[in-house]
Amino acid sequence: MSRVKRGVVAHRKHKKLFNLAKGYEGHHSKLIRQVKESVLHAGQYAFAGRKQRRRDLRSLWITQMGIALRNEGLTYSKFIADLKVKNILLDRKTLAEMAVKDISTFKKVISEVNK
Repeated sequence: MSRVKRGVVAHRKHKKLFNLAKGYEGHHSKLIRQVKESVLHAGQYAFAGRKQRRRDLRSLWITQMGIALRNEGLTYSKFIADLKVKNILLDRKTLAEMAVKDISTFKKVISEVNK
């Protein structure tokens, strides 16, 4: 059986990991064992962070709507309940954007809900 030299393959694999670990400090960017572990954990944190971002944005939208609704003398919970009763299918992202950027349209939605 012929001899298999793996130096090129191993170097390519290591190089790929080192590129992923660019910017890490100390051993986390220099030694292959630490680099592997750091990149693995970074991927886990990134995955969790993408889920967390959605939660954060939703709470931001709720806060923005809550402020605009308080100025109109309503509470957020009553507004959302009335939206569901009136079967108005606008999501929180759209409503929050209206509340911040286009207050006149948001007031029309509020008046439609209050009818």
